[in-house]
Amino acid sequence: MEPILLYGFPAGSSMGLVAAFERVGQPYRLCRVDMLADMKNDGYGRINGRQETPVLITGEGRLLTETMAIAAWLEARDIERRISFDPRSPEADRMHQLTAFVNTGFTAAFTPLWAAFEMASAEPALLAILRDFGSQAVAKRHDQLEAMIGDTDFLVGDRLTLADTTLIGVARWAEFHQAIDGAAYPKLAALRRRIEADADVRYAQAIEDGETPAGSGACLGQIPLAEIIKRFGAS
Repeated sequence: MEPILLYGFPAGSSMGLVAAFERVGQPYRLCRVDMLADMKNDGYGRINGRQETPVLITGEGRLLTETMAIAAWLEARDIERRISFDPRSPEADRMHQLTAFVNTGFTAAFTPLWAAFEMASAEPALLAILRDFGSQAVAKRHDQLEAMIGDTDFLVGDRLTLADTTLIGVARWAEFHQAIDGAAYPKLAALRRRIEADADVRYAQAIEDGETPAGSGACLGQIPLAEIIKRFGAS
């Protein structure tokens, strides 16, 4: 059995993992999950008790959650090093450092903004506090990431890696929440343009948008979520 990646839409952080699977080029399948309608129920809870995406179902039928864990699983199988480096190299260390920063502090900074989005009918004063706190947190993490970006085309060297694919699914949240002025971060803005122009990232974006783009052929199709729950959900 090919591994199956459950990815979320709209604007899911897992879009970057789709790009990573596509770049690695080994056979895989996808399962599309509407994060606003499909996750908050007992059925999906049997796939991931935290009712989140992404989820990876391995070729052996094991369920693996959390972006960093799935990225590590994929890195271990990236034999041709299309999205990673020799695990003992300085480049691998930097890739892990940046990937971890994006997946922890950078991503978590948006939590108050997502909370405000999901409770839009709450008291205006509470929403204002959440949005103000969230915007400040997002700006701080953008300042830090801007300082961490070097003079290479991508986060680590001259090619797309797991650090870039982890970033690109999350970075667009700043526009969604209108949290920062993107022009204030020129290095990050230029980096994002390069990542978004990558063919595998464009493929992943099209997949997220519900299109059926012609990719490398590694993706063997989509499996409906209901079938995933039936086959792999714990009883």
